[in-house]
Amino acid sequence: MEKAVQYELQLARRMARLGTETAFEVLNKARALERQGRSIIHLEIGEPDFDTPSNVIEAAVDALHKGWTHYGPSAGLPELRQTLAEYVSRTRGVKVASDEVVVVPGGKPIIFFTMLALIDEGDEVIYPNPGFPIYESMINYLGGRAVPIKLREERDFALDVDELASLINDRTKLVIINSPQNPTGGILERRDIEQIAKVIGDRNVMILSDEIYSRLLFDGAQHFSIMTVPGMQERTILLDGFSKTYAMTGWRMGYGVMRPDLAAQMTRLMTNSSSCTASFTQVAGIEAIRGDQSSVGHMRDEFQRRRDVFVAGLNKIKGFSCRMPKGAFYVFPNITRTGWKSKPLEEALLEQAGVAALSGTAFGAFGEGYLRFSVANSLENLQDALNRLDQWTKKNL
Repeated sequence: MEKAVQYELQLARRMARLGTETAFEVLNKARALERQGRSIIHLEIGEPDFDTPSNVIEAAVDALHKGWTHYGPSAGLPELRQTLAEYVSRTRGVKVASDEVVVVPGGKPIIFFTMLALIDEGDEVIYPNPGFPIYESMINYLGGRAVPIKLREERDFALDVDELASLINDRTKLVIINSPQNPTGGILERRDIEQIAKVIGDRNVMILSDEIYSRLLFDGAQHFSIMTVPGMQERTILLDGFSKTYAMTGWRMGYGVMRPDLAAQMTRLMTNSSSCTASFTQVAGIEAIRGDQSSVGHMRDEFQRRRDVFVAGLNKIKGFSCRMPKGAFYVFPNITRTGWKSKPLEEALLEQAGVAALSGTAFGAFGEGYLRFSVANSLENLQDALNRLDQWTKKNL
């Protein structure tokens, strides 16, 4: 029998620069332990544990029956783009037209397409660290220079505007901001945003404003977008979507809002990659935006209730200290007093306590000394997780 020829896989060099999102790796480990009969409490994945609102599901089912199963325009269905333009105009206090909206399968394509469209090798991108890992991954992948701005606990994880000013130079092409923020739950208040805009000034620097958690703010906090600041709309790419607000993570639908000439380039990237976002999900998206919003308020209130319980519990556990996050559905406790590094502690808690969390270093080098827990789980499970953490620390610290 003739022996098969083995060919070495020769990847492009840029693949070595591509990072990952560790949440999915930890989720896979946790599920492998569950298959062995272990009890695992999942606090690792950033996904609402609520069902998609029934009116949105019904709209999608109806769309399927009515034949919305074919290709649509690469930039998105005109009615959804118009709906989103009206929504952003209303919520950000600016005038947005439908040709400034691009609908994509999830939020990540807006990050990727922004980098692809704007960043050449050697261009500098300032991004929050700890922060959503895909920012740094995409900058490195494209050969840009990733310039982290450290988010510090003593500032409630809001970036230092003076430090931002020191990082901007003639090579800066893009600044990324994220509020409410993943993984810390920190927010940028109006005065922070206005100071950021002042520091950028009239430079030809673009801003990617990741506002995917904009509807998940606590304690009466109000969202404020840099797009709202006079003179900034032309230089802002707003990223938002349906996953977090409407518990639609699996539906894969996000959108970007930007100047029309850049939107046309984003549409070209959509045509060359995904062709278009699924048509029936877009019809459901129209219902999500225009329909009953009570589910959003209910989910936000429940996340706030869980946040309060979990933060209070963490602060009673040996070696843990945790600030109260103001948005999203994450808590980001300081674990330096445990004497453990973040990654080994993440692994020990999963394997020995049955609690799945993420190392702060999954979100960048400045995440060392922290863990991220998602409170997108029931109060009962969160209390069980606290008990397991308490028992583990008593045995091991």
